[in-house]
Amino acid sequence: MKQQDLELLAQKGISEQQIAAQLNDFKNGFPFLRLDSAASIDNGILAPNEDEKDKFIQLWEAYKMAGHKIVKFVPASGAASRMFKNMFAFIDADYDKPTTDFEKQYFNSIHDFAFFDELNAIEPVDALINEGKYKQVDANMLEGLNYGKLPKGMLLFHKYADGARTPMEEHLVEGALYAQSNGEVNLHFTVSAEHLDYFKGKVEAKKEYFSKMFGVKYNITFSVQKPSTDTVAATLDNELFRDDDGNLVFRPGGHGALIENLNDIDADIVFIKNIDNVVPDRLKDTTVKYKNLIAGILVNAQAKVFNYLKQLDKHEYDSKSLHEMLAFLEQDLCCKNINAKDYNDEQLAEYLHRKFNRPMRVCGVVKNVGEPGGGPFLAYNQDGTISLQILESSQIDKDNAEYMKMFTEGTHFNPVDLVCAIKDYQGKPFCLPDYVDKTTGFISSKSKGGKELRALELPGLWNGAMSDWNTIFVEVPLITFNPVKTVNDLLRPEHQ
Repeated sequence: MKQQDLELLAQKGISEQQIAAQLNDFKNGFPFLRLDSAASIDNGILAPNEDEKDKFIQLWEAYKMAGHKIVKFVPASGAASRMFKNMFAFIDADYDKPTTDFEKQYFNSIHDFAFFDELNAIEPVDALINEGKYKQVDANMLEGLNYGKLPKGMLLFHKYADGARTPMEEHLVEGALYAQSNGEVNLHFTVSAEHLDYFKGKVEAKKEYFSKMFGVKYNITFSVQKPSTDTVAATLDNELFRDDDGNLVFRPGGHGALIENLNDIDADIVFIKNIDNVVPDRLKDTTVKYKNLIAGILVNAQAKVFNYLKQLDKHEYDSKSLHEMLAFLEQDLCCKNINAKDYNDEQLAEYLHRKFNRPMRVCGVVKNVGEPGGGPFLAYNQDGTISLQILESSQIDKDNAEYMKMFTEGTHFNPVDLVCAIKDYQGKPFCLPDYVDKTTGFISSKSKGGKELRALELPGLWNGAMSDWNTIFVEVPLITFNPVKTVNDLLRPEHQ
């Protein structure tokens, strides 16, 4: 390596060994996961009845009142540029009037967007459209409002009588509705470094308003992806890729890099939900109910696990109680080991302690309607056990007909709806990077300066980065999942 390479690595906090390991990943690729089955109702996915729901919701209400620290963690670094791919294409098109179905829908419904008033304030929209200046309207949105460059969390999504709201504001509201404890709401946004000051300013401007509305105190923190989680780019021959000046090229490691940010959070319970998955107030009741539900299921399971760990630590067990614990591990946490039946008491106690003493998460899953998202599966782990995992299509061997059948016929998918317990039974934080399955990264093709390169993504935050966690899947209604992937998604009834 050149001296300038070593200086760059030192600046980022990346070791030469990490670079060597990443080049090795490029050369060898990542193995596909070995699957047992797709998760479904009665096979790893809970579908509580109304009485059970009430019980779990009450458990969560009691937990909140007991003064535990709860944090709502919102990955919000995504730029909105992909939302406007079609509208960037319209500006560059060799025609002047809306031609595609997407363009026609956008302009026909332009008054229905929450950002219409701000757009109209730049130049009257109807006047421009009457003159056939559609591209000027488009440019005023992308450049005048700067929507082509702003983070998604800063766009106006929903109309209200007292003004339009951004997703960031909707998350402040959600935090007050299900994540407050003793009148305090802790929110953490992960943002891109370039938008950090802008994001902070917008939060500061809005915080007091919602604080008065809900009678709560907001504690809001921010972080950016750490430079040490960037990954080096490789040539098509799996050598180090360099730019025209001979410098190494690094790329962000993907959302899996956020396991480091999550690891820095001091909390008993953490909710994780993407920035764009929000709804207006008229639809929030269902979201709040099911957030309370999955949190109640989490603290209920955690209490049982903590009790078992205390028994194991004090050696207060016999064969019968050990097998009761094993039944809980296999049936409630869906973590199975075909060899466990052959363990003697000492081996079984050691195995149970190891499997119980891990971070825990409950993931809401919705019925599959063809939306993009990770699928819930029972998959084999490095140690030969089978457990619940959220898998992306890239982790599944497309040449394996049985696996593809599981994937295409899967009944549910995960919309990034998680609640996590990240401290052990003695109140000490788990070191979350220790629970990442490093063999679950992803390699993609990109380009820089007109040259093709290979890019490496770290194991995804809710995929391989949480591979070695205890996991519970719970069915939640589809209305709790309302992502905004394109600007026209804001025209869906759920966002109006």
